[in-house]
Amino acid sequence: MGRSINLEGKVALITGASSGLGKRFAQVLSQAGAKVVLASRRTERLKELRAEIEASGGAAHVVALDVTDYQSVKSAVAHAETEAGTIDILVNNSGVSTTQKLTDATPADFEFVFGTNVRGAFFVAQEVAKRMIMRGNGAAKPAYRIINVASVAGLRAFPQIGLYSMSKAAVVQMTKAMALEWGRHGINVNAICPGYIDTEINHHHWKTEQGQRLVSMLPRRRVGSPEDLDGLLLLLAADESQFMNGSVISADDGFSL
Repeated sequence: MGRSINLEGKVALITGASSGLGKRFAQVLSQAGAKVVLASRRTERLKELRAEIEASGGAAHVVALDVTDYQSVKSAVAHAETEAGTIDILVNNSGVSTTQKLTDATPADFEFVFGTNVRGAFFVAQEVAKRMIMRGNGAAKPAYRIINVASVAGLRAFPQIGLYSMSKAAVVQMTKAMALEWGRHGINVNAICPGYIDTEINHHHWKTEQGQRLVSMLPRRRVGSPEDLDGLLLLLAADESQFMNGSVISADDGFSL
């Protein structure tokens, strides 16, 4: 007998939902039955995605969110719950990167990367978790899910993106710390570490000489697509993952082996 993930009745907040992985995550959770809240700074892009989801029979809401602004985080989470109901699933996806040698990194570069990838991710998760904890649903069967989007770069060092690697390593450890503290409140916190994924932001790169050289170094000479993360995302969002807390899972086609 077949079995499928059913997220009907769940509310999922996805940060960085205006493009790339965040957009795909929102579509997938909606297709599984969740009511999705789309959050980012680019609200016009979010409105386009909301229209797509609603045209497919899903339910979606839009909130403006700048994860680097603490007040914006608090306001966005409050707005999300006013619009859609209490949040059951957080996909903590917002992220940025820079490319330079560590000796060339400036304080502005450091603040740009860590402000979004670490500080922003932390305070979004904190604000959502506070509300989950206040609802008092800690039980033998965990009711809530926080999915932090880290990177394979958080598990091994890469040249030219040292700041990004450092920030995603912090997200990995942050995931474990949150899982340890919040697990008793019925919250499962896990991390996805994607490898190289072809998105609209980097699509042009894979056609360049440098991009082709990188592809040739990958175990199966290919980059992934956002769809390759669908199964893992759904598992971590669903009741079926109730025994997974503090897990850090690579989805990189074997690149980190």
